Amino acid sequence: MPSKQTLVDCCVPVGHARLSDGQAEELERLFRSVADRHRLKVLSILADADDAVCVCAMVPELGLAQPTVSYHLKQLAEAGIVEREKRGTYVYYRLAPGALERLGGLLRGSEAAAGSP
Repeated sequence: MPSKQTLVDCCVPVGHARLSDGQAEELERLFRSVADRHRLKVLSILADADDAVCVCAMVPELGLAQPTVSYHLKQLAEAGIVEREKRGTYVYYRLAPGALERLGGLLRGSEAAAGSP
């Protein structure tokens, strides 16, 4: 005689997606901009600095040519992670206010981070 089997759920439902499409796109752009060892080093330099840092000061730290350092900084600036300030013929960079918090907020799917550039 065949026995009746009951179905058992194998997984706990995850609910709805926590990230909107816009938030996921912003995260993708941010992750692409930091997915480079040199850019991560730049972020480390800027995070440790008390003030804006000149590109010329990063060149020996990174062991790269000035145009290469400028290229990496441009990528970070376009992603909104760093800010650029020209002083005479020199360009100085600093972390954009709230950039790291915005990244963390997007990872958590926070609505507050959704409106950030």
